[in-house]
Amino acid sequence: MKFQTVARGLACALLERIESGQLTLVENGNRRVFGSGSPQATVVVRDPRVWTALRKGGKGLAESYVDGWWDSPDVTAVIEVAARNLHGIDELRRRLTPVREPWQRGRAFLQRNTPLRSRDDIAAHYDLGNDLFELMLDDTMMYSAAIFDRRDQPLEAASRAKLDRICDKLDLQPSDHVLEIGTGWGGFALYAAGELGCRVTTITISREQHALATERVRDAGLDDLVTVELRDYRDVSGEYDAIVSIEMLEAVGAEYHAAYFAACDRALKPGGRFSLQVITFPDAAYEAQRRGANWIQTYIFPGGLCPSLAVIERSLHGTRLLIREVHDIAPSYVRTLRAWRDRFLGELEAVRAQGFDDRFIRMWEYYLALSEAGFATGLSQDLQIVLEKGRGVEA
Repeated sequence: MKFQTVARGLACALLERIESGQLTLVENGNRRVFGSGSPQATVVVRDPRVWTALRKGGKGLAESYVDGWWDSPDVTAVIEVAARNLHGIDELRRRLTPVREPWQRGRAFLQRNTPLRSRDDIAAHYDLGNDLFELMLDDTMMYSAAIFDRRDQPLEAASRAKLDRICDKLDLQPSDHVLEIGTGWGGFALYAAGELGCRVTTITISREQHALATERVRDAGLDDLVTVELRDYRDVSGEYDAIVSIEMLEAVGAEYHAAYFAACDRALKPGGRFSLQVITFPDAAYEAQRRGANWIQTYIFPGGLCPSLAVIERSLHGTRLLIREVHDIAPSYVRTLRAWRDRFLGELEAVRAQGFDDRFIRMWEYYLALSEAGFATGLSQDLQIVLEKGRGVEA
């Protein structure tokens, strides 16, 4: 109890330093307000153990929410206020780095994304069950940022707008054979084949996604144009006119970025284009993320790691892949995540009927809110990158 009192005092001292936004803290009927302006958030403390949990920073904030130790009418706003006032947390992380680094390096070595580990990590998220994702996603089953062209645009229309932009940037023609790395549930393959008449070979290492994507292709009558393969990117063979990879690079792992781009380089014809959509962190935050598993890496995407644009550029060394365009669609991701969260929370009865308990529901809600806040505050970006394979002598 004494330790909780000390922890509460330290936390409140940190809250007194809020410079951007306002946080209202409610505990035992008492209300305190820290900071001012927008965003405005409220935290209701249900269990005093939350104060000692906060010694783990953002990870502790997330874990204590999942445990039910605090609540809020707007979880995203709470995370936004925290994100806008990260300087204190960053200073603490820098001071602890010399102590933590040897352990972190050892863990990173043990958790390398080998093909077997990659399959296990993908299964931990994407094989939760197709029915769960069908409740949250629109009919395209695209689990990546849509692109909203107008304020009142429905999610499905925005998802199709994203696919249209990808195909337009690649200038896809009916004669093209496209390789997609990371099938998802077949949204891109169905669009490229159904709308443009392209031949698509799409690969995934998720058995659940492979099964549903294959079924959707068959139901659409596109078996002659689309091939869905249960295959790792390292095992790709053949040569393709274009490559598409939508928010898959995050699952590759730092030590395999170069291998990923080397595989793409081998598979792409000279002069061919490669559309890469990827969630990124600023380069200044990349090393801290790589050394220590954050909450999402621990509980949502084991083995996941968001690169920076600089990391991507360095990983291209030794290939003939040249970056032609970079466009950040983070504002659209904020709206996409909000739509997914609204859909998920609106289907809780169906979620529970699938066997998911309240702890999972709180975890999933926090994951979606945390992601939304990250894109809203600039802590993360979603880049659409167009690369082209040069026709010159290999590097």
